[in-house]
Amino acid sequence: MEVLMTCSLEDARRVIATAEAEAQAIGQPMNIAVVDAGGHLVAHARMDGARIGAIDIAINKAFTARAFDMSTADLAEHSQPGGPFFGIHTSNNGRVMIFAGGVPLRRGEQIVGAIGISGGSGEQDERVAQAGVLAF
Repeated sequence: MEVLMTCSLEDARRVIATAEAEAQAIGQPMNIAVVDAGGHLVAHARMDGARIGAIDIAINKAFTARAFDMSTADLAEHSQPGGPFFGIHTSNNGRVMIFAGGVPLRRGEQIVGAIGISGGSGEQDERVAQAGVLAF
């Protein structure tokens, strides 16, 4: 029987702390969300000054990265008109996010969760997400 690995609360706190430090370094308050292997929220932080409208976006970016086991930036590339995933953003009751800032978290080859960032430009969200991934 295969043991399912997942992202723990301790993992999520470490990832969030590192992502928050990166967001502070670039001067952009962010919403930072981490989900487990099942795509369920483990932890979320909204930095002071981060947009409240970006809370659900961060959570849903993390969900999307886990649900499809790819970064939301990669999914965005494949979901353009004529692409193999065109229209995917309407699936899962609108939870699928197709812009940068959602990245899977891996232990070895296994995806065990994901991080989602929202609050800045696509480049800023992706940069902060990647910082969080490195802390994992």
